[in-house]
Amino acid sequence: MSTPVAPEPTAKAELAPFVEGDFHVLSGGLARDPQYNDKRLETRRKLLSLAKVFVARAKSEAETELEPRTSLHNPHAFNQMQVKRLWAYCTRSKKEKTRLRGVLGSELGKDLDAAYRNLYLCVALEESALEISLRCHVDAWFDGQNLVNRVKGGGLDEWKTLLNRLPGYRLRLGDWKGEWNCGSLTGDRLEEFLKYYKPGEHALSVERRIEARPPERGGCLAPDFPERIVAELLALTPLYRFSAWSQASDWLFRK
Repeated sequence: MSTPVAPEPTAKAELAPFVEGDFHVLSGGLARDPQYNDKRLETRRKLLSLAKVFVARAKSEAETELEPRTSLHNPHAFNQMQVKRLWAYCTRSKKEKTRLRGVLGSELGKDLDAAYRNLYLCVALEESALEISLRCHVDAWFDGQNLVNRVKGGGLDEWKTLLNRLPGYRLRLGDWKGEWNCGSLTGDRLEEFLKYYKPGEHALSVERRIEARPPERGGCLAPDFPERIVAELLALTPLYRFSAWSQASDWLFRK
């Protein structure tokens, strides 16, 4: 099933604090109820606004051009008629997709049209947690293989350094139970990860989950918490630049 294309809600590039209701409308009892669509749309707008702030700062501070999108806020066949998770994600720009399609050709280049086939940075809300992450979907083969080739081509130490600058995050392999905790990763542990990770077969993520239960929820509801999220997404940006297939990081077709 292809991802439904829904119009992005209107949202200014500003940081709005989260409230208890942003989490509550994603609970099991409300996730299927369409009468809460308006509230979920309000939360979706907050996420899009936050993503726009991050994208602007990533361009000016990290010289990285990204495009923000958000997930569906209403029950739909695509989300099994329930909204238990809302997220904003930032992936390569339309300009960069056009350039890469020129490299791949029109047929292969179509794979980049779907957002989930591109590496992306993400902030997501669930009933009990807020997640900040870098995610490579199982079908984002170009970016996943680019990362593998770069690491195996002499970039293991750099990858290790970038990951260990992110204490509190975990490198994860799909839905496997194994965890590789950032901040204390060794080369041996990362080589172990690469023995199992296969682009096109497994998803990869570097994620941090902040529990949305007292007293942690007070942190998520703090007025300055959205600014902290933007700062953490910026901290993940060097890892995005290292991993994503681009003109500056081409480990797929370089000679």
